[in-house]
Formats: sequence, structure tokens, C-alpha cells
Amino acid sequence: MAIALATGTFAVPVASARAADGAVRWAANDDDQLLLDVRVGRFRVGDGVRGYQTDNGICLDFADIIIAFDLPVRLDKKSRRATGWLFEESRTFTLDRDSGRVQIMNKSASLGAADIRDTPEGWCVDTRALGRWLDVTLTPALNDALLVVAADRKLPFELAEERKDRAARVRPAATFDLRSLPQAKDPYRFWRTPSVDVVASAGVQREKGRPTALNGRYDIFVAGEIARAAFDARLSSNDQGTPESFRVRAYRTSAEGGLLGPFNATHFGLGDVSLPSSFIGSRSTPGRGLYVTNRPLTRPDNFDRTSFRGELPDGWEAELYRNDQLIGYFQSRGDGRYEFLDVPLLYGQNRLEVVLYGPQGQIKRDVRMIPVGPNSIPPRETYYWAGIQDAGRDLVNLGSSDAQPFNGWRAGFGFERGIDARMSVGLSALTSVYEGRRDSYAEAMMRRAIGPSLVEITAAADIRGGSALRGQMLAQIGPAMIGAQSIWLFGGFRSEQYLPGLRAEHMASFDHSIKIGSRSIPYGFDATYRQSHNGNSSIEAKARTSFNIGGMTATTDVIWEQMKFAFGSDPPSRLDVALRLSGRAGGLRLRGEARFGVMGAAGFKESRLTAEWRSDDKANWRAELGYEALNRRGRLGFGYTRQFEKFALTGQLTAATDGSVAAQMSLAFSLGPNPNGGGFHMSSEKLASSGQAAVLVYQDLNADGRRQLDEPYEKSVEITTGMNGRGRPTDELGQTLIGGLEPYVPILVGIDADSLPDPYVQPASSGVVVTPRPGVAIVVELPLVAAGEVSGYLVREGGKIMGGLDVELLDAAGRMIRSTRSEYDGFFLFERVPYGQYRLRVGAMAANIVGVQSEIAVSVRLDRAKPTVDMGTVQLKPAMRIAASE
Repeated sequence: MAIALATGTFAVPVASARAADGAVRWAANDDDQLLLDVRVGRFRVGDGVRGYQTDNGICLDFADIIIAFDLPVRLDKKSRRATGWLFEESRTFTLDRDSGRVQIMNKSASLGAADIRDTPEGWCVDTRALGRWLDVTLTPALNDALLVVAADRKLPFELAEERKDRAARVRPAATFDLRSLPQAKDPYRFWRTPSVDVVASAGVQREKGRPTALNGRYDIFVAGEIARAAFDARLSSNDQGTPESFRVRAYRTSAEGGLLGPFNATHFGLGDVSLPSSFIGSRSTPGRGLYVTNRPLTRPDNFDRTSFRGELPDGWEAELYRNDQLIGYFQSRGDGRYEFLDVPLLYGQNRLEVVLYGPQGQIKRDVRMIPVGPNSIPPRETYYWAGIQDAGRDLVNLGSSDAQPFNGWRAGFGFERGIDARMSVGLSALTSVYEGRRDSYAEAMMRRAIGPSLVEITAAADIRGGSALRGQMLAQIGPAMIGAQSIWLFGGFRSEQYLPGLRAEHMASFDHSIKIGSRSIPYGFDATYRQSHNGNSSIEAKARTSFNIGGMTATTDVIWEQMKFAFGSDPPSRLDVALRLSGRAGGLRLRGEARFGVMGAAGFKESRLTAEWRSDDKANWRAELGYEALNRRGRLGFGYTRQFEKFALTGQLTAATDGSVAAQMSLAFSLGPNPNGGGFHMSSEKLASSGQAAVLVYQDLNADGRRQLDEPYEKSVEITTGMNGRGRPTDELGQTLIGGLEPYVPILVGIDADSLPDPYVQPASSGVVVTPRPGVAIVVELPLVAAGEVSGYLVREGGKIMGGLDVELLDAAGRMIRSTRSEYDGFFLFERVPYGQYRLRVGAMAANIVGVQSEIAVSVRLDRAKPTVDMGTVQLKPAMRIAASE
């Protein structure tokens, strides 16, 4: 922080005074007036203090000292008293001019004749007297217009300046309101050639007691557009290469809504779709049918739980994290789907992340932020859903469907209305097949935020006279998250969300974290009591804790269950322990799980450990070790994946302790249409299941934002996606294709300015926001323009130099495009600034620290005629501040 040096004069018409003996006494006059900056160590404190050079030394304005040192002292000119405390609450201070006494704590002393002088500004206190009162040394340095403060301890205002200095050095991470940035618009087309992801494998296997068998299977995923809607299809086979599953759907998704005209939908789908769970009766199901909703894309089905369902190719694995805590694992089961159903939510913000791991070392992430609390209730908004579905069956059924209790046709609708910011109500109606019997019922819900809690009451009734009533609550009490739920089912009412034959269920949960050193270890408990219509009952208790060690996340689950039978003897209690591990250790990516039985079926049950590592940027190794106690079988597997530009090859060997062996070779590749011409391109990246951006970089010579035929391409330019991602450099035609983008999640695509060879050629903007769509390459044009420099000096009113301030350069739309920090002498410089109209602003944190207004009423324009602008002295206005003495 720079120390400002400033002096000034005040035209105060005060004449000299003559004593009765005829001697001339000192009186305040403009020739003796001073304005000093206060300096303690390397810090400048306050906005300066006024004073005078008297015939007996230097005196300082007491009100200015009180403000500069931030002293809790009340100065009352009418009563001629000052009271308060000096730097410490125990160091009380009382000054009474009428009695001529000053008292500090229990010590009282007389005021000297020259200790306080009356001036037009107020009380002017001699520096020596002031130093005694404050227990500091005050040294005026008139040549430098400074008042140097020294003490044998750090004073409160010095500590405050140190904190401010530390805060000023902290630059907040750059944040962007993506809605304010340019958007890439690429309307749906009547036909867009699809992209294709292919995984094919062939192998040989010999199991104990069986002959050697050859196997081969494939999984093909296609995504494109037809009739101004997106479509995707998945065809997968069994181990003999016979088609086993074929799913197709057409759909549209828009986070902003506006689909289907007056329906203002955010999503609709036809074909293989998933219906949401209702309030109390039905669960989320996949199947063929039709679904439409205007609910936000990340809104959960119910306020205390949500479900995740997505595509999972053969050989892939999925993990589920809640607030960075591993809570679920899913292995490929051959149907191409993963499911995490009825995932419990906590009060507050829930960060849920599904991480998919592929056999070739692929990693895909899907992150959703789900708030639970008053913010989760839509005030004066109406959300709806409606759908019809043949649950459990694909649109094109190639074989027999798996027997599921919810298979069969179902249809329903539901809506929720926010009455105000703290209350919502909802209704739904549904007919479905459950365990071979059709149920039709209606439901009603009321949700209310009460303090730091959210309460929901739900009632349901079916056409057979059955009914159900449920109460739920989620709350936050201090750092603890608690939940409770009770449900009663009457008259034979059946719910797919609960166990068959249930009469009542009561649940309570508690989540907290404990601080051990610098680490925070989350833990949780929940207990459930169930009663069945047949008189049986059960108690189940679970405990979970999770902790991080370096880059590893370890989770422990303990589950205890006790059954009580209405007739006969009760079974023994069951106590199981599960350990999960995921993360990085050095260059290894580890995932593992182990299960133990402590009571009931006691003993070791199963374990698995997978390790992956890279030998170079294109080679990935994989080792897997596992054991199943039920079959008394251990297995060991090794795999190697080689990534090529067009495809990836994986070889894997597996052996088991029972003599079984297997070998398999897999090929993975994707095909996608060339976005800037005919034909296809082949890639090892998945093009159909993720979004793409086809980027074109060119020099915008006339700075109009549109490419003309004579404007050249720019090669070897690197493209950034989001805050950290980076794609391949542009080719000779200024083109590159960025893949692996999360569908329907807006992302900023821009130019990495550090990759540009000429510092005076810069991106015309921060970039363009793209909302990716699966299998579609959205064209993005990024212009480059000539650049210049903007410089100047920051000073405060009165000429005080302002060093160490964050200064921002804003474009004509008010977006920050550059940020810098002023030097010790107030100098600032913005380099490589694209031509255009700009204005300045002091960073909000810096402005608050030094007490100046953030906005600066100065603008500047850069163009070819004036590529460099020196703004000279830029004056900052002080923030609104009122300081007065009585």
C-alpha cells in the first residue's frame, strides 16, 4: 500500500492574541497550519489529520485523531469533556477541561497549559501529551508531511490495516454471469446427421466344469436431430452378439422453458422415457411412453429425496457422491442403465455428482446442485408433469422383459403451486400396475418452511377405499442436519416406494461433522421402524462416516437390523459393515469395496479393488482384484488400453481361483458428421453421448463481429471451455472440434490469449456461451481484433496517491474484461485490450477497504487511430462517510 504525501493550507482568518502583560501569545493562523498523513510501520492510517505548528511544538486536532485511530471516544464540546477508552477496554479515558484533569484508568493528572489549544477546527492537542495518553510515540516529520506512530506493541488499527492488506492481496476468483455473455444460437433442425458411439468386444472364456466358449457383444449409441427435436437410440446385444435391447426416444430439453407453446415445457420426450415418482404412491420407472414437464431440470421428484438414472455401457461403473461423500456404487448389469433411486437429501444445498468410469480409462461426471429449504419452493410458480408409459419395456422389445413388480401400463399427472416464498401445495393422480394388480389413486401435498426447517404433509386415497398419510421434515439446527418421516397405510393402500405389506414406517436421521485438526469428518445416523399388516415388525439402524486422506475418500457404512415375527421365533440380529474407497494415491486411481458380516451371517462376504494408472498420455493400465466368500472364489484381472486419435483398443485377461480364465479385446470409437463440410470424422472421444463445439477462429479486420471472405483464419490457437478446460489448437483453416461437453449445461467457450503469437491481437470478447446437445456440434465463431493499452494514475481527492488497488476495465455492456492492480505510485496498466469503448471501476473489495467509490466516471476508446491511451490522473471519490463531533 503506498504512503501518500500531501500538504495543504486552510484560509482561516485568525489573528494573534496579546496577553495582559503585552506579550504576544501564539494563536492559530494559516501559516502554521498542517495536514499530516498518519503512518504506523508500513501502513497509512485514516485520511490524514490536521494540526498546527505552535510556539511550543506540534498540536493535532483531537477529533481527527479519534477518527484516524478509530478510538471509541466521545468528544462533547458543549460540556468540554471527552470520555471513552484508548485501544483497550480496560484503558478507560476521561478528559475534563473545566476541571483541568485527565484520567486514564485509575491515574489522574492535571492538564498542562499548552496541552490543549482551541483552534477554529476544535481541540488541538500537543503531540507529547497525546503520546502520553495513548502510550505511543508521535513523531511529526514535517518535511514529508507525515505523523509517524511508534509503539512497543501492535495497535488495534495497525492490526486492522494488516488484515486489510491481506484482504487486498486476495483476488476473488473470476466469476461470470453466463446469461450476460454472448450466446451461441443453433436452432434444432428438421434433420441433423447423428453421431455414433460404438463399443464392440470379442473374447474367449472357460469356466470350471464348462467347455471353452467364444463370446462377442456390442453396444451402439446414436444421437442426432429429427423433425426439430433431438433423438437418441441404443442397440445392445448379449454375449452371443444377438440384439437384446433397442431403446429409442425423441425429446427436447430447455432450461429456460418455452417448449410446446402454451405448455412452456422444459422437457418432453417420446419413446423410451422415465416417469418421475409421485408424492407417495408411485416410484420412478423407465419404459416406453410419453412424458412432458415444466419443472426445472435439476428439481428432485420429492423434497427429501431424488433419483438418478442414465446410460451405462457394458463394462462401465458408476459412483454417487453427496457433498463429496461417497454414498453409492453401481456396476453395469447388461441393460445399459445405471440407477440410484430414492437418494436422501439434506437440508440446505446438496451437491450430487455421478461419476462414470469406463474400461478404457474414461471418466464422465454429472453434477447437480439441489437446494432443500425455503429456496426450493417455487413462489407463485406452477410446476407440472404428465405422462403415460408401458413400464419396464423398451420401445422396440427384442426379448422378454425382466420381471419387475411395476411392469405394465401406467399414466398420471401432477402439479405443484407455490403459494408464497415459504409454502406450496400439490396434487397428483396416477393409475399403475404393481405386483400384477392395477391401482388408481389421487394424492395431495402441502409443504411449508418453518424457520430452519421444511415440513411436508401428504395424503393419498385409492379407488378401493385405501388411504395413506405421511409427514416429513428436514431441518438444520446449527451445523446438524436432521430428518424425520412417518407414514401410515390404511385399507390395503399399496405404495411402490415402500415394502409390500407395510402398515406403518417411522424414520429419523441425523447428519453432522466433527472437526479433527484441520479436517472435517462427516458422519450420520438413521433409524427406521417398520410394522407390517401380518404383525411382523423390524428395526433397522445405519451409521455412515466419510473422511479424506490426501486424494482418497473412504466411506464406512454400518447396518444393524432386527426382525420381530408375530408367530414363531425371531431370527438373529444382523450387523453388516461395508467399506468403500475411491480416489488417487500418487499416480494410481483406486476404487474398492469390502463387506463383512459381524452378526447374523457373520464373516467376510466380498471385496474388490480396482487400480488404474497411466504410463503415458495415451496408455492406461488397469488391475482388479476381488473375492466372493459365497462362492469361495477369488479373481484377478489385468487390462491395457491404448488411445489412438481415431479409436481406443483394450485388452483384458482375467483368472479365478476355481480355474476359470477369460480373455477379451474391446474396440471403442465414435463417428460424427464434419461440422464444416461433408463426410464423417472418427474419434476416440464419445461424440454421441456428449456435446461438441465446432470452433472457428479468424481475424476480424473491421471489428464488426462477422467474418468476411477476405478475413484470414488463425491457426495454432488454443480454445478453453469453462474455467479450466482446454481443447486442441486450431488447424490451418482456423478450426478445431471440442468434445466431451456436458449436455444442457451452459459453458463458456473462448480463446486462450496466452496461445496467441502477437500480443497486440486479442480475442474480441471473453467468449461465447454454448449450451451443448448430445451428438451435435454447435458452430462457434471467435473473432480476433487488434489490441492496445490503457494506462493512468489513481489518486484520491486531494491528490493522495492510491496504490495497491484492484482496477477493472469494463466493456460497453458492463462486462469486466481485464483486471489489474495499481502500483505503489498509483500507476495502472491494461495491456492487450481489444479495440472498443471502455470504462473503469475499482474492485468492490478494494473500494470498501480504502473507503472510495467503486464507480469511476471516466471512459476511454481504443481504435486504429488511437491504439494507446494514457488517461493521466484518474481521481477517485471518497465513499460516503459522516464524522462529526458534538
